[in-house]
Amino acid sequence: MTARLIDPDWLPDLRKPRIAHKYSHGHALILSGGPGKGGAARLAARAALRIGAGAVTLLCPPAALAENAARLDAIMLDTCAHAAALREQLADKRVRVVLLGPALGLAQDQADLVGAALAGASECGVVLDADAITHLARDPILKAALHTGCVLTPHAGEFARLCPDIAARLDAPAQAGPAYSKLDATRDAARALGCTIVFKGPDTVIATPDGQVALHAACYDRAAPWLATAGSGDVLAGMICGLLARGYTPFDAACWGAWLHADCALAFGPGLTADDLPDMLPRVLAQLIARLE
Repeated sequence: MTARLIDPDWLPDLRKPRIAHKYSHGHALILSGGPGKGGAARLAARAALRIGAGAVTLLCPPAALAENAARLDAIMLDTCAHAAALREQLADKRVRVVLLGPALGLAQDQADLVGAALAGASECGVVLDADAITHLARDPILKAALHTGCVLTPHAGEFARLCPDIAARLDAPAQAGPAYSKLDATRDAARALGCTIVFKGPDTVIATPDGQVALHAACYDRAAPWLATAGSGDVLAGMICGLLARGYTPFDAACWGAWLHADCALAFGPGLTADDLPDMLPRVLAQLIARLE
């Protein structure tokens, strides 16, 4: 299947129905790390809410509850001390997606959380980033639990840990053409793992297990070098999470997330920090929606 450059003209409509309630737009759960480790999850949660999820709950260890409460208002909070607590949260039929990984931690307790998320209801989407991808790379049982409702958002280093054979082929010098490309590698990883892969970078590639492939090239008039800043990947994961909560497919959510992520950076310009990205979404979304009306 031929790869397509991401273009809003072939992506689904971003507008919300005029009559609905918050849970019509989905409830997203986002897991936070412990005390002093909640910033990444808060960035993701703010992005999920700004992009239109009807409700977002940040789950954190009990010791981190006060810290997160001091920083969040519109985002709901609850404690999640272990995998059993996450399974209880996922039993709520209003929950459409769970995101975990940003600053989650690398201990066995956090690996158990990843396992609980993957074993949740089949209709619940799962976004895995950062530490969650490291857990997948370490544990073949977790990796085998991936399914078509999952979206993984690795950067190059995480991709190499997750799919070492594919990454080695990608990095090897080409002996004859056509060379094995990032598009090929992402497509092969998606097929091998059975889920949607968002291989991040200035040339972000998105692939699904059934062979759909799209490319967002942040170059020329779309170049957004200010995205090379700590926390921007957490915001991207949150955007994808929020779009999944709204009911978009993993492929469409990932494509829209990549496009809007760059658009927010372009709208802000130099001096961007990850905190600025969610706050640019209202302007960027308004401009896109105006084109449709």
